[in-house]
Amino acid sequence: MAARAVEPIARTGQLAAIVAAAVPTREPGKHPATRTFQAIRIHVNGELDALEAALPQAVRLLAPGGRLCVISFHSLEDRIVKRFIRREEQGDPVYAGLPDVPPHARPRLRRIGRAIDAGDAEVARNPRARSAVLRVAERVAA
Repeated sequence: MAARAVEPIARTGQLAAIVAAAVPTREPGKHPATRTFQAIRIHVNGELDALEAALPQAVRLLAPGGRLCVISFHSLEDRIVKRFIRREEQGDPVYAGLPDVPPHARPRLRRIGRAIDAGDAEVARNPRARSAVLRVAERVAA
């Protein structure tokens, strides 16, 4: 706020310098403003909203036995994917415990394994893979 009182922030370099002065380094070797610019990009591009909209559409397109594979690159995305798969595994909670669950309320996905992180060899070849998490789920018959 104090920097904007002096002059408007017009360049990314100015913002990066302001963040660097205000925020301690979180990860060694990374600029302190990295997460700030990531947050701005995520917001401007509507990335989380797009992901939340795409997941149900992808499941609708899958045939029984088809696999949904999602690679997320930060914890906000991964949380959305993990919760989505969990919800789709359980089906509609209104019908929980009832003997006859209508097809539209049955589970649509079955999780396949656990989250998979990039191994050391992969990260050595591709450092950007260090934050990648793969989650896989299979479409179950309705």
